[in-house]
Amino acid sequence: MSTESKKPGIDMKLEVVVIPVSDVDRAKRFYENLGWRLDADFVRADGSRALQLTPPGSPTSIHLDKGSALPRFLIVNDIEAARADLIARGVDVSEVFHRGAAGRITGPDPERPSYGSLATFNDPDGNVWLLQQVTQRLPGRVDGSSTTFTSSTDLAAALRRASAAHGEHEKRTDGHDANWPDWYADYIVREQAGSPLPE
Repeated sequence: MSTESKKPGIDMKLEVVVIPVSDVDRAKRFYENLGWRLDADFVRADGSRALQLTPPGSPTSIHLDKGSALPRFLIVNDIEAARADLIARGVDVSEVFHRGAAGRITGPDPERPSYGSLATFNDPDGNVWLLQQVTQRLPGRVDGSSTTFTSSTDLAAALRRASAAHGEHEKRTDGHDANWPDWYADYIVREQAGSPLPE
């Protein structure tokens, strides 16, 4: 194995596995009866339904879907950097896209929300992987009392976002915030837990 292939890549967390079901509502009742947490159940801009549940204590969730294309979700902090890393490794990755009323729209979501910008690639056997950029969690997805980072890359990205937000905070308050470490910590924990961010 060459040294080049041993280089660490961009953090990509296996977060969601899509489960094919014949009746989404029946499957939802089944998994909720098992005590699995319901994270999301809503209709996306393109009309498709997003239904996610998580087993107790699991970092990985499931989506229930009637479709035939069943991607595995990899969560990244920076979709452009993740895409560039995969391309450098010889992977054929789609352009970044987002969902709209008419379906897939080329380019990242103009508002840059978490969960909004996507890209896909296939392995040699045709298994579909979907990259999804997440910087702030939806409420209830992560327990705020157990906020953790799995890598220095994740923590550094969170610190950069907190720094940019804190700069705006200092502009609004018209002065230096000597309590910036507490503000950063509060911002990062709230962002990861999907709670309202400090101003």
